[in-house]
Amino acid sequence: MSLDAPHLAGNVDARGLKVGIIVSRFNNDITEALLSGAVSALLEHGGCEEDMTIVHVPGAFEIGTIAAKMANSGRFDAIVCLGCVIRGDTAHFDYVCQGAMDAIGKIAQRGDVGVGNGVLTVDSNEQAFERIGGAHGHKGEEAALTAVEVVRQLQALDQGEGA
Repeated sequence: MSLDAPHLAGNVDARGLKVGIIVSRFNNDITEALLSGAVSALLEHGGCEEDMTIVHVPGAFEIGTIAAKMANSGRFDAIVCLGCVIRGDTAHFDYVCQGAMDAIGKIAQRGDVGVGNGVLTVDSNEQAFERIGGAHGHKGEEAALTAVEVVRQLQALDQGEGA
């Protein structure tokens, strides 16, 4: 069990949901593991590959551009953002992390699409690997299921039901 996993107690039924997944190619060994976990979690919860659109981008900073395009298209119920930024010796880490989080946050705040944030912001490779199936769970799985739960909450609210 993850030390810091979200408590996904709501509806995580992915059946029939159109899911856009944006994954960074930077730190590819980690981000591909995040992607694998996200896809597996969606499939385990009733999703199907035909309903998933996967787009690779150069780095975490570019995730927001594609996520915004997906959200604006109206074709997706959920958007899952996957990336990994590892701290280096310069301030670049801070700028990339802030830009990625701001962009993802703006889409989540719209309230019309479920968003799962699986962008790791870590100090080392070791910390990243702990978050793709280690002591801190699997952040790709968690991001996908979080997005699904938010979609189901939004749908319930649209139907006049309590979330």
